Amino acid sequence: MSVTVKRPGRTRPTGRAGRTRSLGLPGPGVRRGAGRGLALGTAVAVLAFAAPATADAGAAGVAVPVTAVPVTAVPVTAGAVSLAGAAPVADALSWTVRDVAPGVQVRTGVLSDPAAAGVWAVTVQAPAVDRLTGAATWAPLADRAWADATAERLRAAGFAPRLEQVTWDRYADTPRGTMGWQVRVGQYATQTAARTLNSAVTAAGFRTAVEWTGYDGRQPADAERVHVAVIDPARLRGTIEVSDGGDAADRERTSAVAARLGSLVGVNGGFFVTSDADGVQGTSAGLSAVHGELQSMAAGSRAALVLQNGGRRARIAGLSTTVTVRAGAASRAVQGINRAPGKVRNCGRPGAVPTALPRQDVTCALADDLVEFTSDFRAPLPTGSGVQVVLDRHGVVVSGGARGGSVPVGGSVLQGTGTAAGWLTDHARTGRRLEVREAVRDTATGRRIRLGAHDSVVSAAPTLVRDGRIHVDAATEGTLDPLDLSFGFAWSNTRQPRTLAGVDGRGRLLLVTVDGRQPGVSEGLTLTEAAAFMRSLGAVDALNLDGGGSTAMAVEGALVNTPSDATGERAVGDTVQVVPDTGAGAGAP
Repeated sequence: MSVTVKRPGRTRPTGRAGRTRSLGLPGPGVRRGAGRGLALGTAVAVLAFAAPATADAGAAGVAVPVTAVPVTAVPVTAGAVSLAGAAPVADALSWTVRDVAPGVQVRTGVLSDPAAAGVWAVTVQAPAVDRLTGAATWAPLADRAWADATAERLRAAGFAPRLEQVTWDRYADTPRGTMGWQVRVGQYATQTAARTLNSAVTAAGFRTAVEWTGYDGRQPADAERVHVAVIDPARLRGTIEVSDGGDAADRERTSAVAARLGSLVGVNGGFFVTSDADGVQGTSAGLSAVHGELQSMAAGSRAALVLQNGGRRARIAGLSTTVTVRAGAASRAVQGINRAPGKVRNCGRPGAVPTALPRQDVTCALADDLVEFTSDFRAPLPTGSGVQVVLDRHGVVVSGGARGGSVPVGGSVLQGTGTAAGWLTDHARTGRRLEVREAVRDTATGRRIRLGAHDSVVSAAPTLVRDGRIHVDAATEGTLDPLDLSFGFAWSNTRQPRTLAGVDGRGRLLLVTVDGRQPGVSEGLTLTEAAAFMRSLGAVDALNLDGGGSTAMAVEGALVNTPSDATGERAVGDTVQVVPDTGAGAGAP
């Protein structure tokens, strides 16, 4: 089933802010006047979905009226988006347009589908084994044999299950065809009713989750609330920069940073540590550079937004980092900057266990670790086994000993564990000068990217659009695993709040937020839906930034979107800010 929405007529501007236009951002090859209709999933492309199954008789709560279908199999597709050619979404959406400043415009719209019919349901979980650790875990789907056996057990217990076939979204690096099968019970208008049924299913011996089916990429979304900031560097009187608030180990709300800097637009940035168990809270979990200085290293090769010359040139590329410390003829690889030694959030470093490849939201261990702390790390230094040396602003060792204390102003600290501690003990003696060499490289070309004082970088994952084509390399960048269905399904394949960044054919920077986890208000996007949406805005290159509860956009210091956390806007590790030129130079960190 699909719904076609005709393109609204253009209306005259009604003033500087708050005017409504049907105003698209067509990308290369998108012709105005062609394809004016838009089939809605997340209002992105044609959706295929099954008729709903009958609600369980006798379950508590009021069931949504549904059409009965056989309990056997309901074939549906995992992706709502047709990646063969993204529909011109922006051309079909009526935007409310706000001209914030020359070269800075914010467009707000709601993508809606009146045919959407999300319900609350109970999803049975499948026993699984973590591919990397061998630990027992659970997956939201499994093969057909498991689904058939589980459905039979549910029927024997008095429930009416349905099977849903899930196919792979069109990622650039995963299989095609069937991903697996989900087993669900019940369809209810309220979460409370579904929870009542869930208690009965759980009591019968099943592992379950209560889910809103509108989050499935394979079913229509009822609404998506979107904010798009379009920044034209050629007209902007100011800079575009990454800000960590001046402290690499601190968390702050995007809107608070924006208000302090007086920024025109700000969005949350990259992934960061949120728990003491995973390292130092607020530190970046991926490549970050502020004012030309590396604040953290890459988690493998992942997508990054590079803002050069104060954002006059914005581009997106896969980047890697290498850092080496030299003491005379001796050298040692540094594996981290401004993070707890031995803990590598999102993995992606050589020697990390259980994997040296990127692995989203997983903290890997690194026994023989060497970490540099810069003067921007203002939290107490991590303590524990190993040693550290303190360097002055010239790189001369001024002291050494047990880990702890703080980084001196203008100086730095090296902490080592395992064999790295031995290397420091042998080569980093007091009075000796150490040389730290850093390199950031474009992994596609191998070329080194030299960062100046007006350059900054924020990294996340995965790539969404590359060279004008949708290209979601979710497996390569570690947000899902084709060999382990217990990992990354919800993160990648279900609708979530998203923060996105892209560069269009005119060199304009697109900063986008899509609210999510709000049934009936805004459900979010899957990764492939996000890619199609960015392409429809004209993005030639695009990436996914941190999302979920972190997703936030501030305009002139005020929050304009609705974050998904129950507590409101989340404090984050770093942000991307568009700072006006006040005549005193770029904004402070």
